[in-house]
Order: sequence, then C-alpha cells, then structure tokens
Amino acid sequence: MHSRASQNRLSGSAFHSRISTLLLAMLSTMAAIYVAGRSLIIEVDGEDLPYLSTDTLKVIACREQQKQLSTLEMQLAAARQEGFVPKSLSKNEGAHSKKKLLAVIGIFTTFGRKKNRDAIRKAWMPSGAALKKLADEKGIVVRFVIGRSPNRGDSLDRQIDRENEQTNDFLVLDGTVEASEERPKKLKSFYIHAVENWDAEFYVKVNDDVYVNIDVLGATLTAYLNKPRVYIGCMKSGEVFSELTHKWYEPDWWKFGDAKSYFTHASGELFAISRALAQFITINRSILRTYAHDDVSAGSWFIGLDVKHIDERKFCCSSWLPGAICTAV
Repeated sequence: MHSRASQNRLSGSAFHSRISTLLLAMLSTMAAIYVAGRSLIIEVDGEDLPYLSTDTLKVIACREQQKQLSTLEMQLAAARQEGFVPKSLSKNEGAHSKKKLLAVIGIFTTFGRKKNRDAIRKAWMPSGAALKKLADEKGIVVRFVIGRSPNRGDSLDRQIDRENEQTNDFLVLDGTVEASEERPKKLKSFYIHAVENWDAEFYVKVNDDVYVNIDVLGATLTAYLNKPRVYIGCMKSGEVFSELTHKWYEPDWWKFGDAKSYFTHASGELFAISRALAQFITINRSILRTYAHDDVSAGSWFIGLDVKHIDERKFCCSSWLPGAICTAV
C-alpha cells in the first residue's frame, strides 16, 4: 500500500511537471511572437537596419513621406515654371481630339446674330464634313461660342439649340449667362471648356463680325510654336472711363491710376494665347479678376507672369494691311 501511494505521488508530480513545461513553452512562444512583432529587420536606402521598434519604423515612414512630398513639390515648381501646369494636365488628350491640334478658334457670338454666323459660314468657316476635315488635316477647330439665356430654356436658347442641331458648330457654355456685361466671364469659360475638350497649341478668340484668313492665321501661329507662353494680338492701350453713363464705363476705374489709362493688351477683335496660358486660366479660374471688357480682362490675367506679348499687326482687323489675317465688317 505504501509503495503504491508513493508511485501515485510520483506520477502526479510528473504530470504537474509536464503541464508546467508546456505552459512555459507556450509563454516563451508568445513572448517570441511579441518580440518579433516589435522588432524587424528592414532595408532603408540599401542598408539592413536590424531590430527596429515600431516607434522607429513610424519615424522612418514619416521621413519617407516627407521625401516624396518634397520631390512632388519640386516637380510642381518645375512644371509651373515651364508652363504653369502639372505634367499630368499637359498630357490631356481631350474629349473631342486625341491628337494635339494647332489651334482652337472660338467665334464669340450672341442671340439675334444668325445672319453674321451664316455669313461667316459662307466666307471662311467650313461646314459639315469640311469642318471636321479642317481639324483632321490642318489641326484647326472652329466653333461659335455662346452662353445661355438669363431665362434658361426660353425661345432664345431653343433657337440656338435648333441651329446647332443643323450645323453642329457651336460651343454652348451652359454655365454662362449670355449678356454684354458677362463677356469677360464668357471669355474665361471659353478657355476652360476649350482646354478641357481639346489639346491645342493655341486658343484663339475672334468676334462674329470679323473675317479671318485661316491659312494665314495658321502659318502665323506656327511661327510661334517654339515660344511656350505667348500672347499674340494687335496690342493697344486706351482711356479708362469713370463716368457711369459712358458706353465703356469701367467700374474699377480707380485701380488704373491718375492717368486713367489701361495697360497694354490685345484688341478684342482677334487674339491668341498659347496652351500654357490657357491652362493657367483654367487652373486659376476662381481667383482671376474680370473687368468691364473681355480684352482688358485677358490682358490683366498675364500681368506679372513671364509672358511674351507679341504685337502682331496682322491681327489688327480694323485696318486692312497686306498679308493681314483678318478684317472687320
């Protein structure tokens, strides 16, 4: 009996010893897993750095993000210097054209000017298949540009919609009110929509009472392809009128000094800007000020920028010159 009891005690003691051993093994394993989670061997800048804690890893990750941010900031600064736009935007292919065009010409028109538009279609703006051929072969897109009636959806809007269904040669600015006092905003909207839809070297604004020689215009623009930021037109200045009853009243007349003279800018009949400038307007649309006139507003957007102002006398439409691009009627 005594011997059997001794054997039972030994057996129980061995059993408890095995449990203790298992518990210790489990605790050791858990501790090893914990330590492995807190300590890693990673490679940074080509060197193995052993046993880094998670706090150290967070610091390293933060530094890597700072490096990436610094790289992006340098790329953005370089892109702005080159053309005021990130490279991702400069690769825009547009919804209407997959290849880069020479120019997008916006003919600014308004309600009640169908006779002018028909005259332009007969004189220098192709229609139908010829309009597409002009874009495909010469890289020139031409569209009439118009906003929407203050009474959205009225007979004025419906007339334009019907005309566009027949001709398919309008760029309708749905978010812009068609009114004389809104022309500077209309010009800004034109650049925004044109840049979003067509990737062109130049964006040209022309009035619907101007006849244009497209071949001469294309040749003239081609001569400036090697200049990244150009503003081409018949450059002028002019008096700022502070009288409220004057036809050309300028609400911000006091900003132009005692001389009351506008800064040099291109005449609104016809002028062209390079892609970088059109993209600059698109990106900064919300902070660009507009004045009473669209041509003055356009000139103001480029003051302070590294822009080449080109006084191209061929763009002077009011007086016919040999080799002129345009003539006003």
